[in-house]
Amino acid sequence: MIGEEFGPSEWMSVPQDRIDLFADATDDHQWIHVDPERAAAGPFGAPIAHGFLVLSLLIPLWTSLFDVDGVTTKVNYGLNRVRFVSPVAAGSRVRLSFVLADVEEVKGGAQLTLAMTIELEGSERPAVAAEFLARFYV
Repeated sequence: MIGEEFGPSEWMSVPQDRIDLFADATDDHQWIHVDPERAAAGPFGAPIAHGFLVLSLLIPLWTSLFDVDGVTTKVNYGLNRVRFVSPVAAGSRVRLSFVLADVEEVKGGAQLTLAMTIELEGSERPAVAAEFLARFYV
C-alpha cells in the first residue's frame, strides 16, 4: 500500500467555541485566537485557530479514512516535519488527505509514515502539511 493516496475526508468545522476550548486546554489565550473583535482588526481579519489545534484534528480526520485491524495498541509516534501553511479562521472547514509514504517493522509491530495535508476549504494553499508517524503493536 506504500504510495497509495487516501482521502479526502469529510469536512470538519473549526468554530470559535472549539478554538476557545483549545485555548483553555493549552493556556494559550492570545487575542488572535480568542478575541473576535480585536482579531477582526488584526493581521488575519478574524480570529484564527491555533496551529496545534488544526494539527490535532489530524487524528479524527485520519481515523475516518484509515484503520488497522488485529492490533492491540495504536500510538501516535510523532512528526518528522510540520508546516502551518495557512491560517484557519474561526468558522472555516478543513479536511485531510494523505499518502502512505512508508511502512517499516518495529519491535512488536509496524510504523507507518504518512505524508499528510490538511486542506482549508476555499484556499489553494493547505492549512497544514506534515509527515506523521503512527505505530501499531500486535
